[in-house]
Amino acid sequence: MIDPTRHRQLEELNMVNLCTRILHDSRNELYLNMHFLDISLSSLAFEADPSMRGVGTDGYTIYYNPDDLCVLYRRGRVYVNRAYLHMIFHCLFCHLDTRGKRAGEYWNLACDIAMESVIDGLYKKCVHVAPTPFRRETYLRLGKKMKVLTAEGIYKALQEMNLSERQYGRLAAEFYVDSHKKWEEDQPPGIPMTVPRQDRWKDNREKMQTEMESGDRDRSGQDEEKKLLEQVQVENRERYDYKRFLRRFAVMKEEMQADDDSFDYIYYTYGLNKYGNMPLIEPLESKEVHRIEDFALVIDTSMSCSGELTRRFLEETYSVLGESESYFRKINVHIIQCDDQVRSDVVIRNREQMEDYMKHFAVTGGGGTDFRPAFEYVDSLRKQGQFTKLRGLLYFTDGKGIYPVKMPPYDTAFVFVQDQYEDVSVPPWAIKLILEPEHWSDEGGEEA
Repeated sequence: MIDPTRHRQLEELNMVNLCTRILHDSRNELYLNMHFLDISLSSLAFEADPSMRGVGTDGYTIYYNPDDLCVLYRRGRVYVNRAYLHMIFHCLFCHLDTRGKRAGEYWNLACDIAMESVIDGLYKKCVHVAPTPFRRETYLRLGKKMKVLTAEGIYKALQEMNLSERQYGRLAAEFYVDSHKKWEEDQPPGIPMTVPRQDRWKDNREKMQTEMESGDRDRSGQDEEKKLLEQVQVENRERYDYKRFLRRFAVMKEEMQADDDSFDYIYYTYGLNKYGNMPLIEPLESKEVHRIEDFALVIDTSMSCSGELTRRFLEETYSVLGESESYFRKINVHIIQCDDQVRSDVVIRNREQMEDYMKHFAVTGGGGTDFRPAFEYVDSLRKQGQFTKLRGLLYFTDGKGIYPVKMPPYDTAFVFVQDQYEDVSVPPWAIKLILEPEHWSDEGGEEA
């Protein structure tokens, strides 16, 4: 007599073995067509989860509903390959860890659209499915707003579209591939905490970029992979906190204040108890601190730059500079407005002047963009002794202008707003800082 429980367990085991073979075959087929994904494809284990809708990942394991996976396989092997690759890309582009304060539904949709656009642009036989007219129209609309379809850029665009519930539902149905419910779950047991998920995939992504850039330039499909490489290069820019970035322009200097770090309360109170009013150690009256002293901040006021973004940038910079740890009691910050010529130069000596400038700030200019006059002007100020020790110049711009050829004797950073800049001509000696406006008060930007 057949034991029903035993029979059911054997059927479940056979189903799991079948699904494991399907996923193994998919991984092998993807590797044969895209060798640069070698490490990434091998970074995810497989685990059956009947509670899962379709397939999904937590960055360590691919979880699948056996019945749903078999339905997907019967639909066509290419759909399993696309789902596998879609999840790998989610991990590579840090979608699991970079939602922040964004609305969950729109973030999930933005991530799916971004990854499907990359897969649709590969034209690899193992993953190619002709895009629907609606899908092509969506890519075209978003492509008018940004050069590279990133999840962050798409999220912003979707927010600006003010989608109706019906429009959102149609987009979600068109681009849904995998479940995202595992994204925000805790790290599973057995995975060393010394290898955080985000660091693990960052390492995979950097190795992938190296492989793509150093591979045979004449191999077939090179043009098809260009879009993917652009995505990887954008994501591989190291993320910086804006406050930490500005600290590179600070100098070490002593200020008259108690140095609590070098003050030992044990000896101090021991002296008071032992000898009365005679502490053994007095606190030091000066302290070495890193503070911003001489600094040049140039604002591109050409017609192509948004006045609102300029104001937001200044407000963010002011919030950082206005902190006590960044300010000397006396500072020397020149805020210069320039389009194709220097329009104004306001010197800030203290916090009160900075606050007054922010209250009455107005953009001056509106012509074309030429970065050279600002550098020539700053050089003339240095010769006149207006700067005692200029550490750096920050130039806020959209990048559409003429750059100086000669490297100045101080650090220079060109600051751009994500998806609203052109940087093809940025000289190699300059720092390139890319800011995400929605993160200016908490996450900062990226540096190339």
